Amino acid sequence: MSVQELDRSTRIFNVIVKRLSRLGVSAFGAKELVVTGRKSGKSHSTPVNPLRLEGQLYLVAPRGQTQWVKNVRHDPRITLRTGRSEASYTAHEVHDDSAVPVMRQYMKRWAWEVGKFFPEGVSAKSTDAELAAVVVDHPVFRLERI
Repeated sequence: MSVQELDRSTRIFNVIVKRLSRLGVSAFGAKELVVTGRKSGKSHSTPVNPLRLEGQLYLVAPRGQTQWVKNVRHDPRITLRTGRSEASYTAHEVHDDSAVPVMRQYMKRWAWEVGKFFPEGVSAKSTDAELAAVVVDHPVFRLERI
């Protein structure tokens, strides 16, 4: 599959997941992330795959340093929504070794969908050092309920 076909299929998948989420259907656990634009001040939304690990909720940015990541770094107050149900959180970025267990579990759960966005060979079976290395380009956030 070419890069253009991959980008198109990803956009189509995101539109479907986002619409399902707005209807109250959580496809595979996906939710709609709502953030405030750092330049516009307007609300922006995108589908995300929250991960619960050891009682904590996390977001991983599989596509890397995206606009939602930049917006969350600017204003860490976010909302996760499914249909009419929504919850507000403060996002705290997790770095280095602390992010490794989250990244490993995320890859176990979501690699079928997002594995293509990570470097070749990176998987849930990667070493701690390999996973720590990708956190730089694929940020991890721990969510604290407001």
